[in-house]
Amino acid sequence: MTRIVAARSAFPAYRYPQDELTRAVAELAGIPPAQRALVERLHANAGVSTRHTVLPLDAYGELDGRGGLGERADGAGGSGGSGATVNDRYIEEATALGERALRAALAESGLAPADLDLLIVTSVTGVAVPSLDALLIPRLGLRPDVKRLPVFGLGCVAGAAGLARMHDYLHGWPRHTAALLAVELCSLSWPRTAVTTADLVASALFGDGAAALVATGTRARAKARGPAARRPRLPRVIATRSEVYPDSGDALGWRLGPGGFRIVLTAELAEVVERRLSASVTGFLAGHGLTADDIGTWICHPGGPKVLDAAARTLKLPDAALETSRRSLAEVGNLSSVSVLHILELTVAERPPAPGSFGLLIGLGPGVSAELVLLRW
Repeated sequence: MTRIVAARSAFPAYRYPQDELTRAVAELAGIPPAQRALVERLHANAGVSTRHTVLPLDAYGELDGRGGLGERADGAGGSGGSGATVNDRYIEEATALGERALRAALAESGLAPADLDLLIVTSVTGVAVPSLDALLIPRLGLRPDVKRLPVFGLGCVAGAAGLARMHDYLHGWPRHTAALLAVELCSLSWPRTAVTTADLVASALFGDGAAALVATGTRARAKARGPAARRPRLPRVIATRSEVYPDSGDALGWRLGPGGFRIVLTAELAEVVERRLSASVTGFLAGHGLTADDIGTWICHPGGPKVLDAAARTLKLPDAALETSRRSLAEVGNLSSVSVLHILELTVAERPPAPGSFGLLIGLGPGVSAELVLLRW
């Protein structure tokens, strides 16, 4: 089993209420006043009250109007010249925010950066080569021989999938210590041209943030340097399951074109969740002698109100079961791969589950795919 010893989130300094973000998106996208009622309605129904952005709102207008990853962030555009690109800004800000989250998690765990044997980093809102994990090695003082696994393309499911793959690694290397870092700067992909309804839905939901998790194998030597009484009680990972649902690949994803990353999102996403998730969860739990009634804590990716409603219906959950997922959505928005790690942090900080109780962490993302992680406190 994998012992989770720390989970911490980090957010940019800028935080805005949803109505301010609505106005900013409408202005950036050039939505005429006569059509702004649609934007306002989509944003009002997103279940989001506030979100963080990596830049102050007035700075987004200075990004190139086409929003391309290769366009200069000073508004000059073009492939020549010396200005920073939008993607350059992503690398700079994602590295800094990721460093904050990972430092906080290491401090909570009582471990030193040099104790890490594996670093998994996931992000889908920008591209970095060398990858963010390599950039973090000198900044954090990680060992130069630390194993690295950068993950790109899993989208919102990547936080859960990263935890699952960390568990696989620590099962094979039970004396090792590993960290998972998720960083997403969704606001850098706000739509500016040829705006679709899917773009507007995404602009209503997604926020910026990072989260880091530190875990050890069952035979890892005790290295923690801080008093254990001050650390929250975190769960162990018991088992995991991955599943990709057939014929649903067009329901959710990114496409990359001259305008940068653009969301692929259809109403089918919630329908896929309602049709498929129950069988996945039931079969997974049955393999471990459990049913949904044995799960005391549910940590579900907050894809949006409709996705959470679909998950609750298909799993026949009481209203309170996904309360923390809904609150995370309301307070910081959908953080893509970061969300489930943030919800785990909220869960243990506010209402720690009873010792011995089970939890299920559910990641949902492009594919459409689900990642299930069985936890026990």
